[in-house]
Formats: sequence, structure tokens, C-alpha cells
Amino acid sequence: MFDGTTPNVVTPDAMTEGRRYSMLEQAIAMAGALSDEPDFSTFENKTGLAEDMKFLASMPELCDVTFLVGDTREPVCAVKAVLAARSRVFHKLLYNSYSPQKKKEPMSREKKIKLFLKRSSEPLMNLQGQQQGRQGPQGNVHQTLIVEEFEPDVFRQLIEYIHTGCVTLQPRTLLGLMNAADYYGLDELRKGCSGFVQCCINVDTVCALLASAERYIQYKCTKSMVQKVLEFVDEHGNEVLNLGSFTLLPQHVVRLIMAREELRADEFTKFQAGLMWSKKHCDNQPNTDLKEVIGNFLEYIQFYKIPANILMKEIHPLGLVPYHIIMNALAYQADPSSIDLVKLSPNRTRRSHDRGMSVQSDHLGSNTTLSSSASSEMESGRHSSEGAIGGGGGSSPLSHGREM
Repeated sequence: MFDGTTPNVVTPDAMTEGRRYSMLEQAIAMAGALSDEPDFSTFENKTGLAEDMKFLASMPELCDVTFLVGDTREPVCAVKAVLAARSRVFHKLLYNSYSPQKKKEPMSREKKIKLFLKRSSEPLMNLQGQQQGRQGPQGNVHQTLIVEEFEPDVFRQLIEYIHTGCVTLQPRTLLGLMNAADYYGLDELRKGCSGFVQCCINVDTVCALLASAERYIQYKCTKSMVQKVLEFVDEHGNEVLNLGSFTLLPQHVVRLIMAREELRADEFTKFQAGLMWSKKHCDNQPNTDLKEVIGNFLEYIQFYKIPANILMKEIHPLGLVPYHIIMNALAYQADPSSIDLVKLSPNRTRRSHDRGMSVQSDHLGSNTTLSSSASSEMESGRHSSEGAIGGGGGSSPLSHGREM
């Protein structure tokens, strides 16, 4: 039925125009999307760069500075420009340590005229001369410097980090590397070492950390970590004292550990640890007497706490502990009121007054050691025996006693 209205008719031209308009919109949208995408890409190969820089530092012919490190003067090569860019301390050391420049003599009028004529006629040579002047008198000279503060392995790791930005942290060299990073102004490396110390203190590493702490005790970073290491030793006393690596610690560090009231170790274990350390020392130095060596530790052992059967079957037959010490211990166990406890443990009373840890230096400041306030009180009366009896692996005297 026809209702009188005109129907909407879409002509072919209108349809074509609509398609064109739709395609135009799509093209504009696509162009906008493409314009949002970056027209560049960043490619990184940090691993390759680190390997190349590590190779660079390992080739002496490519380096322009050599450090003779430690007592053995072991050579460690590096590139001055890299060191200076990464450390202000190295920059000052390598580029501001030249000898004072000589005062220039006043130039006569005749020389000034000759120099002016020469510069005017030879502009290229003049430019080269100015460039050499900026480099300084030692610009192309290979430098050799002595580093006595750190061990070769520690300094080599430091140089590796400076050149490559990465280094493998190890308990044996950790404290040395941390102090070297602090000394040369590498804060990120120092923080990394400090964080790793918190994680790596365990039974397997504690003796290595204590040994390196003895070497670097004059540095402030070491002092902040030693107490944490000693607290771990206190908590795991029996395990630490039974370690084979315990025999490698210096004598005064062993005495420091055994003297601590907080040490959770039974007295017989302490005796065995002292005996083990003394035997190792006598093996390294055959002319020393075992009884004399172990005598340095007996004052820190409370023999009256060791069961009587162990005293008589295990300790007395060795002939290393004076007879009166064993008899007093047995008498106290039989009747505690018969023996004054102060006589059995004279150092226990003395140590209770002051339990602080300190750094002991001689009057010239030439020798610094890790010690405790209690054990240092007895040092004056023990110098004669200390001169003949050193650490298990040799005492580690330090080059100077000032704090770095």
C-alpha cells in the first residue's frame, strides 16, 4: 500500500562517497598511530663492553699506569682515564700529583718577536704545541705507583670493578674490597660489599672474615662489621671453635674469642680449640714448645666446669695443664666452698669490669691489632712470650695505626 511518503533511496554515488570517507578516516587513524611509534631503537651490549674493558685492563701494553701492590709489589695495570672518570681520588692521584712546575723565566723582547714570527709561519705546529701543553709534561708517560694499603687480590678486584662495573664478591677479600671502595670513593661498591657482609656471615666464612678484619682493622668500615662477626661467633661458639680454619687466626684473635663471656661454647671445646691451634703453630714453627704455646689460652678456660672424668682421662695425661689447676678444679667440684672462685677464674672477674672491643696500637702507632679491653690489660706482662709466640698463620702487623 502506498502511504504517500517518499522512500529513502541510496544512490550509487552516495555509497561510493561514503566508502571514500570511511577509507580516509582509516588512513588518518593509521597515520596517527604510526606517528606515535618512535622512529628509533636503543641497542645495548653492556656485557660485551664489560668484557672488552676487562680485556683492556689485562693487557699491559694497552695500559698507561701500573700499581705495585702489597708487600710483594705485585703489578696491577690500569687505564688512567678510566680510573679518573670513575673515582675522584684516582683523578687527584693520577693527574694532580705532578711535581711543582718551574717558574717561567721572563722572555726578552727579541725572543718574543722570534716566537711571534714562528707561530705566524707555522700554524699547524703551533696548534700541536698547544695540544701537548694541555696534556702536561707527563701526558704520555707510563706511570708506576706503589700501593701498600691493600692486598694484591683486593686491589685487582677494585680495578676490575672500576673498568667493568662488576666484580665477584668473596668472603676472603670482602672486607678489604669494602675498605678499598671507601678509600677510593666508590660508594656503590662499598654499599654492595656492606650488604653482602650481612648475608655471608656463616660458619664457613667467619674465620676468613676475622682474618681479613685483622689486616684492615684500622679502617672504619671494618670496625663497624667486626662486632657483628664476633656476635655470630658467640652464637655458634662450639661450631666455630671446631673449625680447621680456626687454627689460621692470629693468636690474639683466638684469645679475644675465648675471653668473651658471651661465647656459647663449653669449656672442654675451648680447651680442644686451644690445643688444636697450638699444635698447628708448633707444626709451622718446630722450635716452639707445645706446653708454652697452649699456656697462652689456659687462663680463659674454666676447668672447674669440665667433668672430673674428662679432666683425669683426657686432659691430665697430656701433661699440658699445670697440676694445681686440675686439683683446684676437682676440689671445687667436690666442695665449692673449699675453693675461692676468683682463684679458679681470675680473669673472669677482671673481664667483668670492661668488656669493650678496641683497637690497640703501640706508642709509636706503628702496629695495630684487633683486641679487647680485658685482654689488653694483661699484654704488658706477656710481651716476653708474645715475642716468641705468634699467630697460627703468622701475625698480621699493619703498616700504620691511624684510622682511614
